[in-house]
Amino acid sequence: MSDKPDQNPIDRLVEIMRCLRAPDGCPWDREQTLESLKKNLVEETYEVIDAIDGGDRATLREELGDLLLQIVFQSQICAEEGHFDFQDVAQAITDKLVRRHPHVFGDVKVADADEVLKNWEQIKRVEKGETPRSAVAGVPRHLPALHKAQQVQSRAARVGFDWKETADVLAKIEEELREIRMAMAEESAERVRDEIGDLLFAVVNLTRFLGHEAEEVLNLTVNRFTRRFQYIEEKVHGAGRKLTDCSLDELEDLWQEAKGKE
Repeated sequence: MSDKPDQNPIDRLVEIMRCLRAPDGCPWDREQTLESLKKNLVEETYEVIDAIDGGDRATLREELGDLLLQIVFQSQICAEEGHFDFQDVAQAITDKLVRRHPHVFGDVKVADADEVLKNWEQIKRVEKGETPRSAVAGVPRHLPALHKAQQVQSRAARVGFDWKETADVLAKIEEELREIRMAMAEESAERVRDEIGDLLFAVVNLTRFLGHEAEEVLNLTVNRFTRRFQYIEEKVHGAGRKLTDCSLDELEDLWQEAKGKE
């Protein structure tokens, strides 16, 4: 086996992957299966997101390459099984993009991005030969819960099941808070759990309604909390103390100090 640096980069990557999976290739690569690679696919996807958030384009290029490797890896396994190869994957997505953008590659006229999405869903149904099904079907099971909630809500909104005003969404959140208090008063653990879920779902709905991504919004908050808490730790430890030695008022003062510095 030999590497061919003068090849097209995509062809070279596919060939290297084929060599790694060959009988005299890499023992680790040869042991992998579609199932064993699932966790790698998820991890590489999140590393791409981290690189986007970090704003470092060189890092993003590297992480996108790692993600592409996972796609080439899985395509090679499927090629060995006689199903399809990477070229088939690329051909399929190319054809799909052309079909689902008739306003670019055809004569269809659209008014805005919302109309593009509606056309996309309609074309998708025709492609799959589907009879009418639930508008909220088909959301991937393994999506993070916040992202899944927003996907379900967005799909429902596309067929008209949505609030008209922000005030309505806020009223729903207030209603869910009242129901949590009632469930707590009844000391029903199961109902409390369900009502907290309803509250989270309503908050995601507000996030979506205002044009934000719930997953990203919560991540920003978690990161902000982490920075401020670490500031508190540095201050307390710098004074030769432990957090458990401090009163809640002292910690709150340091929290406000960290908040002020941002």
